[in-house]
Parts: sequence; structure tokens; C-alpha cells
Amino acid sequence: MDFLNLKALHIIFVITWFSGLFYIVRLFIYHVEAHKKPSPEKEILQKQFKLMSKRLWYIITWPSAILASIFAFWMLYQNPAYLKMPWMHVKLTFVLALYVYHGICHKIFKELQRDEVKYSSMKLRIWNEVATIILFSIVFLVVLKNAINWIWGVIGIVLFSVLLMLGIKLYKRIRAK
Repeated sequence: MDFLNLKALHIIFVITWFSGLFYIVRLFIYHVEAHKKPSPEKEILQKQFKLMSKRLWYIITWPSAILASIFAFWMLYQNPAYLKMPWMHVKLTFVLALYVYHGICHKIFKELQRDEVKYSSMKLRIWNEVATIILFSIVFLVVLKNAINWIWGVIGIVLFSVLLMLGIKLYKRIRAK
């Protein structure tokens, strides 16, 4: 397969992987919020969220992560010069962070499937933004291919994160009213 076809497939599965990660955490939030509902609403909602989460996780998110990784490794195999580029080292660090994020989401998924609610909906809302930060970081690195100014990039990500957290707190206040 030629490089551009590999790249297209990689991008497609990265998009579906992130879509799955964004939506699974939303389902976690709804599942946790359903835990506070009275019976029988609580049981009905939790059963539905478990089913939706299971389908999303095993039919979309996991396969997308695996396929995105396969096409990424295949591209690096075809063009190993990428591994000598500083921006790629930074990108791969963020990709490693994405794998860790995915793993922690898997842990939360398993807990909720067993009806173990260990996180508040607010903590999960904040957790949901971690994937956004990783996505922004990776996209900017790939498009700009510039790791030299990574310090400014980190500062930008921190500022972006602060704005996201302020937005979440504002949303919480508005919702409380």
C-alpha cells in the first residue's frame, strides 16, 4: 500500500478513535449521574448506558485504536526518517499519553460495568478534556512539524487547559442555577 493511502487510513481511524474516547466519557458522566436517580429510573438508565458503552468501546473505540496504531507503525516502517525528526519525538510522547488515557478509560469502563461508581460527574467532565488537550497537541505538532518551539506549545496547552477548566466551572455554576 502506498504511503498516502496509509496516511488516509491512519487519519480516519485516529478520528474514530478520538470520537469514541470523547463519547465514552460522556456516557460515563451520564452513567454516574443516573446513579443518583430514584428506582426504577436508575436501573433502567444504568442498564442502557452499560449497553451503549460496551458497544461503543468494543465495536468502535478499541478497533479504531488498534487500526490507527497499525497504520501508524506501517507508515513509520515505510518512512523511518520520521523517527529522526524532533517533532515526531514530541508527537509520539503525546501518543503515549493517549494510550495511557485510553487505558484509564478502560479501567473506568470496567468499573462502571460492575456498578462501581468511583468518580463524580464533575471529575469525569474534567477528565474528558484531557483527550481534547492531547488532540490539540498532536494536530498542531503534525501540521506545524515544529518541536523547536515546544516550550511555547506547552505554555499554549496549559493556557488552553486553564480556559477549559474555567469553562467547566462556569458550566457547573450555570447548571446549578
